[in-house]
Amino acid sequence: MERRNRLLLLAAPMIVVLLVLCAYEYGYKNVREQIAATREMEITRTRTLEKYMAILAEKPGLESSLAALKDKRKADDSKIIEGQTPSLSAATLQDTVKGVITARSGSISSERVEKPDDLGKFKAINVSMDLVLPDSRALSDVVYGIETRTPYIVIKELDTRVRNFRDPRN
Repeated sequence: MERRNRLLLLAAPMIVVLLVLCAYEYGYKNVREQIAATREMEITRTRTLEKYMAILAEKPGLESSLAALKDKRKADDSKIIEGQTPSLSAATLQDTVKGVITARSGSISSERVEKPDDLGKFKAINVSMDLVLPDSRALSDVVYGIETRTPYIVIKELDTRVRNFRDPRN
């Protein structure tokens, strides 16, 4: 029996030590790891929240920049003839030029729409017109009126002829 008591006396502290080690390994360490993971998640969420707050603080500046860019784009769009198709754009261009010519007492004998040129995102619409103007001052006014108006219209080629050399009226 004494041998049993000695074995029990040696085994009891060993059991207590093993229980403490098991509690440390499976209890305390797991709790510490969970606490560390929770803190790390809290830090990550705090950083994310700070980023969101910084972005929200920039919102008024971004809105004002967007409004300025929209105004600039609207101003730039007024300088371009816009149309759903090249045919509609050509018709708008012809009407615009017709208005400038007829305002200077000119008459148009023929109009032709040529093939549009590709300029990247844009297409250049080419229109040929045969017209008669009363005098060279009217021609000067028409050329000036076409090239200085908004939307931009550029005269690529101009061929002029005097009808009556003795009385160069037309």
